[in-house]
Amino acid sequence: GQNPQGLTKPEPLQNLEGLEEIKGDKMPIAIYERMEPFTNHEFKVEKDDCLYLFSDGYADQFGGPKNKKFGYKQFKEIILTNADKPMAEQNNIIEKSLNEWIDNVEQIDDITILGIKI
Repeated sequence: GQNPQGLTKPEPLQNLEGLEEIKGDKMPIAIYERMEPFTNHEFKVEKDDCLYLFSDGYADQFGGPKNKKFGYKQFKEIILTNADKPMAEQNNIIEKSLNEWIDNVEQIDDITILGIKI
């Protein structure tokens, strides 16, 4: 899989404003012919900020009525519209959304999401 990406400081909005996205490097986390150091990112966090680290597996998962990829936009919208909920409830919503999307389609990749509330 790709280097995890991250979302920070989501607010409970219906759009993608209030979201700071830190994109991962385009290099797999594995032994690779042309290994280069990963980019380090520093940022300030405040009490009640939420951080989400995730692999590309959720967004790249096929499913839905047209057997298309779930997509990053839809994934971010789920996070943003539920950011005011407790982390355990967010986990349940994210998992339920994926299960409904996949339905009977085979999971194609690992799916890793780590949510942290400061």
